Amino acid sequence: MSQDMKYSWGPTLRVLWVSQLWLLLLLFESGLVISEVPPHYWETPYSQPYFDNSSRREVTATVGQAALLHCRVRNLGDRAVSWIRKRDLHILTVGILTYTNDQRFQSLHSEGSDEWTLRISSPQPRDSGTYECQVSTEPKISQGFRLNVVVSRAKILGNAELFIKSGSDINLTCLAMQSPVPPSFIYWYKGKRVMNYSQRGGINVITERSTRTSKLLIAKATSADSGNYTCSPSSSDSASVVVHVINGEHPAAMQHGNSSASSLRSMWSPVPLLAITTTTAAVAVTWNWNWNWNWSSGGCFVASTVLLPAALAKWCWSRSWSLS
Repeated sequence: MSQDMKYSWGPTLRVLWVSQLWLLLLLFESGLVISEVPPHYWETPYSQPYFDNSSRREVTATVGQAALLHCRVRNLGDRAVSWIRKRDLHILTVGILTYTNDQRFQSLHSEGSDEWTLRISSPQPRDSGTYECQVSTEPKISQGFRLNVVVSRAKILGNAELFIKSGSDINLTCLAMQSPVPPSFIYWYKGKRVMNYSQRGGINVITERSTRTSKLLIAKATSADSGNYTCSPSSSDSASVVVHVINGEHPAAMQHGNSSASSLRSMWSPVPLLAITTTTAAVAVTWNWNWNWNWSSGGCFVASTVLLPAALAKWCWSRSWSLS
């Protein structure tokens, strides 16, 4: 392209620019071009604070284990976030400051984060209820969170008292009931001694955290293995069972998960439990009460006088029942 042709475009471009400017002024005068942006134009939902609904709104915690309620607020700006207990409208925290005498409540927040967390240390069942995360907009906006505080208890399957034949295996299974999260550990004790790390051979502990289950296996039990066994999960109340290892001379007492009372009933004969005689100048009264291991009871009421030793009155009763 020659230099003459390059410079010849200059006047043409100036004419086009002036024409466009004149057209824009004409549209402005005719009202087709808005002179200013309406005040509400920028007030879209995402320019004001709003809640991130990805947080869990219902939380289950165990007694004694810290409970955390996570509230996420986007576009907070210079507004403040408060936590309020719904049942009595008590303000617990504003920002990171605590506004209650109960120091178990605390607001956690990291600079630059959208998350405001209410932490409740050592929660109790009375702390269950609804808590509101509130933002100081006008009008105020809030989001409710439901907290359930439960008591987690361990349970050993079977009876509270077991009778095992010497030489048999002891097999105990423990469950951590109502535990919102798997326990970090489950310890077995015999008395005060931890069984998980016992040096005695033949002892095996199998724990499955996902199912909140632990098994204690003791091979070829002897009388030395008799005692109180306790299952103690990290976040649950413990449970215990009494184990009796019996030698072979009483086969009826051997237990494999049945009632200990029914196993003993054939081993014992009736035993008199109560015999009381009350004597006065006129009347002597005798009560007799017998009870045997077949779950039967009976007794007699006998009245006599000093002058007439023969019984003036006698009334007897008996009752029996069985668990089998």
